[in-house]
Amino acid sequence: MSQTLTSSMLPRSTLIAAGVLVLFTLAATGIVRLAHIAPAASPVLLREQAHIMPVKTRTLRFTDRADGAVVIADVRGGTAAVIAPGEKTGFIRGVMRGLARERRAHGIGDRPPFTLTLWRNGELSLTDTATGRAIELTAFGSTNRATFAALLDAKGPTT
Repeated sequence: MSQTLTSSMLPRSTLIAAGVLVLFTLAATGIVRLAHIAPAASPVLLREQAHIMPVKTRTLRFTDRADGAVVIADVRGGTAAVIAPGEKTGFIRGVMRGLARERRAHGIGDRPPFTLTLWRNGELSLTDTATGRAIELTAFGSTNRATFAALLDAKGPTT
């Protein structure tokens, strides 16, 4: 039943390859740090550097009603939309839940509005005016993007 084990369970070449991989990773990380190579730019920075201007913006406030509906109001007056419980706009609810969680963590209520912006390059973003966090809605696909894009043209004032 007992077997004598050799001094190594792994082939020598496998250990050498793993060591080379670790050394390469450390070297690459060190080079990036020492050369002060900037990380990939965010869409916000890229738009700023390329001087891409907004085509349309709308400042919105999202509030929950007692019946479970979400009221989306333009801060300049009027209601942009009301999302009843069970409506097929779960993407809006999901995005807003994440932003609300972040606000709660920072002790911020639901009064500060959000800015929905359509950019000249076709991107659509939602920015939390209280935390400064911007969500690039275009990254979530055309169907999800369209749910927010419809709020730009919904009844009520826009810029």
